[in-house]
Order: sequence, then C-alpha cells, then structure tokens
Amino acid sequence: MAERVGFIGLGVMGAPMAENLLKKGFAVTVSNRSRGAFARFIEMGASAVETPAEVAAVSDVVVTILPDTPDVDAVYFAENGLFSAVRPGMLFIDMSTASPEIAHKIHAAAVEKGADSLDAPVSGGDVGAREGTLSIMVGGSEHGFERALPVLQAMGKNIVRIGEAGAGQVTKACNQVVVALTIEAVGEALALAAKAGVDPAKVRAALLGGFAQSRILDLHGQRALEHRYNPGFRLRLHRKDLAIALQTAEVQGVSLPNTAAVHEMMNVLIAGGHGDDDHSYLIQHLLDLAKSHIQGEQ
Repeated sequence: MAERVGFIGLGVMGAPMAENLLKKGFAVTVSNRSRGAFARFIEMGASAVETPAEVAAVSDVVVTILPDTPDVDAVYFAENGLFSAVRPGMLFIDMSTASPEIAHKIHAAAVEKGADSLDAPVSGGDVGAREGTLSIMVGGSEHGFERALPVLQAMGKNIVRIGEAGAGQVTKACNQVVVALTIEAVGEALALAAKAGVDPAKVRAALLGGFAQSRILDLHGQRALEHRYNPGFRLRLHRKDLAIALQTAEVQGVSLPNTAAVHEMMNVLIAGGHGDDDHSYLIQHLLDLAKSHIQGEQ
C-alpha cells in the first residue's frame, strides 16, 4: 500500500514541494500556520487539517519544512505537535534548515516511540522547489533513507545520504557558508568593476566563461544588474542559517572568520529593513558602497 504523506509548511519552498508530491500521485494531507494556502491544495486533491497532531494521525510519512529551529521544535514537541500522535513505524522527514541539535532531539524521540526520522534539508531555492530538482542532503538511518527515497525523488534530483542523524543539517550549514561567501565575492567583484569604471554587466559575462563561473554569478549577478531582489530566499533566513553554522563551528572549535563577517553584513542590512529582500541584496549593498565612494571622490 502506498505511503500516506503528511506535509507541514506551505511557504515559498514548501508549497511547490507539496505540489510535486501531489503531481506524483501521493495521498497528501497538509497543514500550515497560515490557512490561506489550503484552498489551492484541496483543489489539487490534498486533505487539509489544523494541527500537526492531526497530520500525524492520518500519515505514515510526515514531511516538515519550517523557517527556524524553534518552529521545528514546536511542530514536533508542543501540545498537539507531531509526537503527541506518533505511532510505531512512522517516518518523519524534517527538510527545514535547522540546528543539528534539533535533528538529534527528533531522532531520539522517534526511536523511543518505535518510529524513525531523517534530517533532509534542501538547496536549490524556489526554482528548484518548483521544478522538483532540489539537492537534498540527508542524515539518518540507511533503512529510513531507502524508505524515504520515493518521497524525496518527487521533490529533488541530487539526493545523498550523508551519514547518521544530524549529518544533513551539518551539510546544509556548510552549503550556506559557501553560498553566502560566494554571493559576497560576486558583490566585491562587481563593486570593483564599478569603482574602476568598467561595465559590471560585461565583467559578469566575461567571468561566466572562465574558472570564476558559478550558478550564483549567473543568477544572482543578473539579479543585481536588474536590481531585482524579490525573494527567492530571504536575507533574514540566510542570516539565520549562518548563525547555525557559526554556532556549530563554536561547538566544534572551528574558526569561520569570513562567515562571521558576512553574517555581520547581513545584520546591517536587516537593521536597514532588507530582511525580506532576496539574499542577493548583499551584492547591492557592496555596489552601493562602491557608488558612495565614487560620489564622495567627485
């Protein structure tokens, strides 16, 4: 019998991921803090319920994708949370970007109840979520991973089991460090071009043909040239992810000096009201600094 899938979190990423599950023929029950999205999913054939406990009661596999670690903790452990209605044999897949600690907490609670869990954060942004091409990095048991594969394959393409519980979240923290520092590097490069009086658009085009080529230079470089910063992935959420990376680094005794610097740049932008802009706004910040220096010299 096909697995019944519960899905909690119908945001920018979660909504298209749940849609892809429905398109692949899964029986899906959805829940979300905001009820506005329910009508569209009911039209697509999903069931909708109010609480995480109600999702657990009618599901074999539950997928969650939520903004931050406290949200994950509440959905799993609060009154009417998922674990208030857990049954032996259930599988929980948390696809949020959250701390490794919450992944360990969920896994321990699941095992105690005769269930299983995976931490399976994603990369690929809203485009990857819509197209079903997300990269999914998974922590948890081999058995749980094999069971989850049909569900994960409905939402992503590059699906890798990294290791045991928590390994997926550590991998996502590493991913977010690389993404943030690459965005910042693109911003510095375009700012240098502007400062030197060279067309940043032509610099980007030239760099895309060489060793500096990257998806971030391609997509976010173009966003910056067009001043198009609608999310996408919100700056405040990437700042949260870097905080997770820095916290994990502190626990492990690892120095991440450039991550700390970009985290502080994001703090400045969020204080300036840009928290809900796309994380590529970091490029605009560096371009604006270059522009102000140019104007200051005139």
